[in-house]
Amino acid sequence: MSNENLAQELSAILAKGIDALALSLSHTQQEQLVGYVLLMHKWNKAYNLTSVRDPKEMMVKHILDSLAIIPFVTGSRIIDVGTGPGLPGMPLAIAFPEKNFTLLDSLGKRVRFMKQCVHELKLPNVTPIQSRVEAHNPEPVYDIVLSRAFASLKDMLHWCQHLVDSEGQFLALKGQYPEDEIEEVSSHYHVSRTENLTVPNLVGERHLVWIKKL
Repeated sequence: MSNENLAQELSAILAKGIDALALSLSHTQQEQLVGYVLLMHKWNKAYNLTSVRDPKEMMVKHILDSLAIIPFVTGSRIIDVGTGPGLPGMPLAIAFPEKNFTLLDSLGKRVRFMKQCVHELKLPNVTPIQSRVEAHNPEPVYDIVLSRAFASLKDMLHWCQHLVDSEGQFLALKGQYPEDEIEEVSSHYHVSRTENLTVPNLVGERHLVWIKKL
């Protein structure tokens, strides 16, 4: 399939998904999201950025999955820890050009890929950083720490506690409702909210968990 045909198919999946999620994204933003999937597909052949091989599956499993949390993203300084190729941070940064996103990963090839995306898709609000999370000391701290498939809630809080102050929040994107993980959260934190997410065309459960420092 030519890149042009593939781009059209991806655009159609994205447009339907945006409608189903009741979101409002401009034509430019939709083009950037399609461009991001095309770049991921191209780089994936050499760099193995994601186990999802089919770009149409990427659009559902990665992009729509990330966009589903748009209504819940507050604050203006956000870090996505263990972001991999930039998920959910890159799609969210495209959706929120006025917010600043730091995308943190310890693997150089993923960070190189994200820097290429920032350059090609013209995303001045995205800063990819190669670092282990415990070695990253931001000044000032962030409003929100985001994670998707990064670690258990207990481990995420342990490794990321220095990234926010008492006003900051942790948002974890999970599959099934993480009852056991929530029970393991220490008494220094409060699980303030959980939300069951519906992602168009995605099989399986998705949940968003909010946590605050006490």
